[in-house]
Amino acid sequence: MLKHIGNRILGLGQQSLVTRGVLPRLYHERVVDHYNNPRNVGSFDKNDPTVGTGLVGAPACGDVMKLQIKVDDKTGKITDACFKTFGCGSAIASSSVATEWVKGRQMEEVLSIKNTEIAKHLSLPPVKLHCSMLAEDAIKAAVKDYEVKKAKFSGGAGSASTEKVADA
Repeated sequence: MLKHIGNRILGLGQQSLVTRGVLPRLYHERVVDHYNNPRNVGSFDKNDPTVGTGLVGAPACGDVMKLQIKVDDKTGKITDACFKTFGCGSAIASSSVATEWVKGRQMEEVLSIKNTEIAKHLSLPPVKLHCSMLAEDAIKAAVKDYEVKKAKFSGGAGSASTEKVADA
């Protein structure tokens, strides 16, 4: 009995599962790769005016994704990206792929990244499509956050210089 339980834990009993018509659910090798070796994990200072932060979540499954982009103000190109994700392997892999895909691209260009492209790249099953949707939403939220900061920073700098002129 103990030997049987040990074999099942180690996966040595898989043959009998297959013969009974019960197949284990397996992730695609790209999902496993991005889960085991996630790219660009970390975070930037959210108060940095060149950083946009997208924080999204799916309450139904408990996945939460924070994706941040660092943008070159002069060129509008995303110079760096990072993420922190609490969730399943598919959510972590989707975040990792998203950060790889946005680096080096223009802001307008990354808005065209669709969840279907991420899902297809990772070969996500239909039950895991919400993970790629989170990644797309996180990209859009990060771009929006950066644009709001940029407008606020540009507007704030202009009004501050006007106040200095008025005081003189």
